[in-house]
Amino acid sequence: MELSVLNIKGEDTGRKVTLNDAIFGIEPNDHAIYLDVKQYLANQRQGTHKSKERSEMSGSTRKLIRQKGGGGARRGDINSPVLVGGARVFGPKPRDYSFKLNKKLKSLARKSALTYKAKNNAIVVVEDIAMETPKTKEFISIAKSLNVADKKLLLVLPENNKTVYLSARNLQKAKVIAASDLNTYRVLDAANLVLTESSIAIIDKLFNA
Repeated sequence: MELSVLNIKGEDTGRKVTLNDAIFGIEPNDHAIYLDVKQYLANQRQGTHKSKERSEMSGSTRKLIRQKGGGGARRGDINSPVLVGGARVFGPKPRDYSFKLNKKLKSLARKSALTYKAKNNAIVVVEDIAMETPKTKEFISIAKSLNVADKKLLLVLPENNKTVYLSARNLQKAKVIAASDLNTYRVLDAANLVLTESSIAIIDKLFNA
């Protein structure tokens, strides 16, 4: 797939880049995408949820009512789960939600996500972006010039760039990511994928390794 390289004003530079069909033109695997996205979201969970069980409650252990003849439940002390303010039965405990996927499956999922973006003509290639100071207005101007300002966009840089990142940080519909951190969830979450010219070679290297 061949795309024109645009400058930050949205003008055609006359240069063209060829997207590797082994990355941007495969047969997408939806199940691989599902598993990779599931893993990504699971890894975001802190898993610090916790409720107190009966043995962890502070309160008297005196038996409130007699065992039989009261016409009610045999509830024991004030920490009983059947009472308001009592303990919780089988409540949540801290746990790790993360799980592993093999590298080939993760690579297949990311290639599938990139292929979907290519099929939907949702990829824009722009020359490398250099900003001296963080300026949100300048970032918005670039996005408008590339006709991607009205939808969610993911800008892929060859490496981490703090200036560009800070320029986009306050924009709800814009995300900036380094090519080495590219993942299935971020690709699919964006309506438009904006690749800088230098990032394409890095993506090629990473996914063909």
